[in-house]
Amino acid sequence: MSFYDLIQHYRGQNLSEYLYGFTDRDILRVLCKNRLSPEDFLALISPAAAGHLEKMAVKAHELTIRHFGKAIVLFAPMYIANYCVNQCVYCSFNHQNQLERKRLSIEEFQQEAIKISASGIRHILLLTGESRTESSPEYIEEIVTEAKRYFSSITLEICPLSRDEYESLIYSGADGLTIYQEVYDENVYKLMHPFGPKRNYRYRLDTPERACMAGMRTVGIGALLGLGEWRTEAFFTALHAQYLSHKYPDVELSISLPRIRPHTGSFDIPYAIGDREFVQIMLAFRLFLPHVGITISTRERAEFRDNLLGLGVTRMSAGSITAVGGYSNKNGNGQFQVSDGRSVDEVRQMLYQKGYQPVFKDWQYIQEGGRHFAGN
Repeated sequence: MSFYDLIQHYRGQNLSEYLYGFTDRDILRVLCKNRLSPEDFLALISPAAAGHLEKMAVKAHELTIRHFGKAIVLFAPMYIANYCVNQCVYCSFNHQNQLERKRLSIEEFQQEAIKISASGIRHILLLTGESRTESSPEYIEEIVTEAKRYFSSITLEICPLSRDEYESLIYSGADGLTIYQEVYDENVYKLMHPFGPKRNYRYRLDTPERACMAGMRTVGIGALLGLGEWRTEAFFTALHAQYLSHKYPDVELSISLPRIRPHTGSFDIPYAIGDREFVQIMLAFRLFLPHVGITISTRERAEFRDNLLGLGVTRMSAGSITAVGGYSNKNGNGQFQVSDGRSVDEVRQMLYQKGYQPVFKDWQYIQEGGRHFAGN
């Protein structure tokens, strides 16, 4: 069975009937349990649970401290190319948008890497638009090989690839993949992706599993909050994470909660989500998946990110710039507007002040004689 088959099973059920059928008593019963079922997760994102966020937060805090301590891994994104052949209606990199297209040369990448690594960051997220011509697997391999000189952990957010291609990137030094399904509702997905290879819903849905099979150390998934109805999107994200963690227990899995931010082009958000709903989703993720990491990016404003500490967060981006070459040259179109513009040092000091330990390096990639070794 693939995850697509599991989705079809649940789509045959009336989730709305479940969501609006829960009572306060049901929520309290779920909060007393140590292991939760998918139906329990539905209870935690239901309207009835909205009145129990404080109780959920207490338990989420306890689980986070138990499994992750008071450590927050810091990372930075680096956009290495923005060429894209897709027409995602919500993205600056949409093929039809008029913006300067660019791909970093090795020399330009080195300049960016020097800037980022000087801040102390050792976990890097390399991102591209989706163009196999301008951002080919061979080009990405070349960048990854160079990135090993500056960073201990290299995560990729690129176009979906085959298992063999992921294996080659792992051999080059990549150890993580982030791939958002964007929206799990298949009908909405087709509306949001009218043209381009990204329109292939099933191929994208199976991408995290191909990365797991290839041997990626970490895999991150998520839905772009605002494209679909948030409760069902959160439910299928949680199911996806549970499916992968059960099938690939050696993979370090994480969930991101990206909200749509202003970008190049015009797009009316179909399902805008408020802070309270955002917190409810995050708390439900932590209670349902206590061992899974949760990433919060600089899409969220500084004060809000600070207040999320202790409620489930394990990874945060810092000092983020979303334009290609943006760390060395402040000009250029970013993929979206950053909301938390603090420097890495400012985020580090905030964590210390709140009693948390910023972690810059918790992984080392070593290759000897064609074999791969890792250590914390």
